[in-house]
Amino acid sequence: MDRVARLASQKAVVIFSKSSCCMCHAIKRLFYEQGVSPAIYELDEDPRGKEMEWALVRLGCSNPSVPAVFVGGNLVGSANTVMTLHLNGSLKKLLKDAGALWL
Repeated sequence: MDRVARLASQKAVVIFSKSSCCMCHAIKRLFYEQGVSPAIYELDEDPRGKEMEWALVRLGCSNPSVPAVFVGGNLVGSANTVMTLHLNGSLKKLLKDAGALWL
């Protein structure tokens, strides 16, 4: 869990993902289209990926645990939460407050 927390706080936006997950791909693309360059950790390509996945579940990520999005070191949630924030307009403010966007 310490590793996940440390990685999540190293950049304004951090996404824990799996390379074969279509929702992960959609969320990464959403951030890129917003002009954000997130740190991405592909759990299926990391030797300690399973351990990190369990840590994400303990932090409150739903099942499946990816994509797990952190903004400003805080867990925002999964794809559903991120899309809800995007559609209601609050994602942009969250990104600005975290220093991920300058506009």
